[in-house]
Amino acid sequence: MNRSFPPELQRAILQSLQASAAQMGQPLPDVIAEQLYQDAKALLAHLSHEPLTLARVAGTLLVYRVQDTELEELEWFKAQVQQCSSDEAIEELIESMHRVDAL
Repeated sequence: MNRSFPPELQRAILQSLQASAAQMGQPLPDVIAEQLYQDAKALLAHLSHEPLTLARVAGTLLVYRVQDTELEELEWFKAQVQQCSSDEAIEELIESMHRVDAL
């Protein structure tokens, strides 16, 4: 089900990844941006997804990389994405990761 997007869209996502990395003080080489893009595409291969979902998953992978997150957390995220059955479920997953619930 992996969708193919126009090259301009891929370039825009790659540029966005590089701009985000630069804002975090971690310049991102082209090859790493491409790797993050391809990793996100592979994670979403099981469903038909929108470009924004691909960009958000790639951006989340970037954050994990820049923050040098533990491998277990990264593997957890990847497993969760692969279990999602829709764009909406992936969006909810990513949003839930940023929520701080009051106890």
